[in-house]
Amino acid sequence: MNITETVKSFLKKYSLENQTLIVGFSGGYDSLCLLDIINKLGSHVIAVHLNHNWRGDESVRDEEYCRNFCNTNGITFYTEKLSNDIPHTETAAREARYNFFKKCAKKYNSKAILTAHNLDDLAETMIYRIIKGTGVSGLSGISEHREIYYRPLLSISREKIEQYCKNNNLNPISDSSNSDIKYKRNFIRHKILPLFKEINENYTSAVKNLANSAEETIKLLDEYMSDKIIESENSTEKFLKLSNSAQNYLIHKFFTEKNLDYDRKKIETVVEFIKTNADSKSGKKHSITTNLWIYTNSKKFEFINPEKPSNIAISITDEGQYPFENYIFTIEKFNGKTTDFPKDNELKAFLCIDKINFTLRHRKDGDIISPLGINGTQKLKKYLNEKKIPPHEKDSLILLCKNNEVLWVGGVGLSNKIKVINKPTHIIKLIKKDGNYEN
Repeated sequence: MNITETVKSFLKKYSLENQTLIVGFSGGYDSLCLLDIINKLGSHVIAVHLNHNWRGDESVRDEEYCRNFCNTNGITFYTEKLSNDIPHTETAAREARYNFFKKCAKKYNSKAILTAHNLDDLAETMIYRIIKGTGVSGLSGISEHREIYYRPLLSISREKIEQYCKNNNLNPISDSSNSDIKYKRNFIRHKILPLFKEINENYTSAVKNLANSAEETIKLLDEYMSDKIIESENSTEKFLKLSNSAQNYLIHKFFTEKNLDYDRKKIETVVEFIKTNADSKSGKKHSITTNLWIYTNSKKFEFINPEKPSNIAISITDEGQYPFENYIFTIEKFNGKTTDFPKDNELKAFLCIDKINFTLRHRKDGDIISPLGINGTQKLKKYLNEKKIPPHEKDSLILLCKNNEVLWVGGVGLSNKIKVINKPTHIIKLIKKDGNYEN
């Protein structure tokens, strides 16, 4: 089966024939081959290019080459340039690249991002993981499909890809950094794999067979562990009852599912962090990558992406609906009878007011609140600490305020100032934009 037929069969296998397909396009042999095939198969394709901005004029040249190729061939093209603040490391580049892909998928409403990883990449990845000590699961190599990512060329050697480009008069650009052996993967490609070839000319196929065997082993383990994972997921107490091997497995599975770079030391560090902080009531957090932390307290552990709170503030001056980030805030007159008052942890509350004049926003320095059942006011920070709100969740809370006084913290509690004494005057809700209440 030639490369075109292999890609066509791949698209059929995953029901991608009539989908909007995004192809990561660098302008090199692999991505040029893939983009050309997808375009000739008649798929609705969008080429996306991330300018890493590491190589000066050469980076600009690459971007222009990709743009011109797409314009010539009637392919939609989208590009972005990375900030100079991004560290010049393989890990940082990989993380930025996948964040870019996710953004593109959302922008073009696509459920499929195609990358041009090939058989040689698989071999390089496995050797890299073996050296880093990632365990048996590391031997499973690169998956041809995970989440929204698909790799149609994974069974094709780089040699065949280069031949396709030659046969189809495609002239890819070369990235000078691919020859720089200071990067680990380049060192493996140029220094180590040629030695493998001296031992076994078909080493890429042998490595793929090993990857397939490892993947089957992992699937069997997943089946055995699935119930334990469901039972213990995010519960600190249940996590601690697992064997050390099962704990390592659970954390390792998170890293692989999120497509994160990892090694055994990193897995063991996360497991030890959970154990060490399992008695913490207020919770502790630990950095895993630039944009990923693990948070642990006595009840739960979770992986979080710290985000700076937005400064958005919405004036609430009448009954109605008010969009706020991913929610719709509603305030309506209460005309019914009820004895079923919402709980504090619901995104819904009854209140008693004579005038609507509020602001919907996130917390600010100097915020105060008059908690239900307590005379006087206290700082919002103290109130949230007493409510055991994890630090990383505080900035995302949605507040109904009047000046610096908080009258309602969505999902946490209500102020004495607007509590119901006899009968509510209004009902307020926060509704997810997908139409569901979030309790």
